[in-house]
Amino acid sequence: MVKDGYKFASAPFVLGVVALALSQPWLGGALLFLAAFVLYFFRDPERVAPADPAAVVSPADGRVMEIVEEPMGSQPGRRISIFLAIWDVHVNRAPMAGRIQKVEYRPGRFYAAMRSRASAENEQNVVRLSTARGEMMFRQIAGWVARRVLLWKSEGDAVERGERVGMIRFGSRMDVWLPMEAEILVRPGQHVAAGTSILARWS
Repeated sequence: MVKDGYKFASAPFVLGVVALALSQPWLGGALLFLAAFVLYFFRDPERVAPADPAAVVSPADGRVMEIVEEPMGSQPGRRISIFLAIWDVHVNRAPMAGRIQKVEYRPGRFYAAMRSRASAENEQNVVRLSTARGEMMFRQIAGWVARRVLLWKSEGDAVERGERVGMIRFGSRMDVWLPMEAEILVRPGQHVAAGTSILARWS
């Protein structure tokens, strides 16, 4: 469980208990259900990353929305976009082992995370990761419901494949950018799990 879950769940839990004590079963039940859902949302299960050093794992739980060609500066590559529904685990993980070279926070709009324009226009954290195979990038993107992107790492930090790096609260989107030589192994519509599902092989 992410520690913030206890903080967000405490208020509806206490109010629910008070409502039940005041003989308000419907209100009390609704508040206790809300507290339980908040705890469910902030769950943080253990994951074991694949041992293959060429594997690029998913940084988020969710559904692959699109795979499009998109350059990073002058370097051609492809972007894999993953939509996180509100019932998915929202803890984000590093797609590969490496060192964080740059973190850029970009304020923006809050379009629905399922829309393609969210990748470019929504509020987001852009993280450039230097790996043994080259540079890649991933982005935490806020959505219409999610209004907070949290990165628990800083520039210069080393990360392992599948290591926890942050969280997006209450429904969102996550993008991974890879160079053209990476072999994409997923397809739109496929459900992936952070830290375990292999998005691509980068030999």
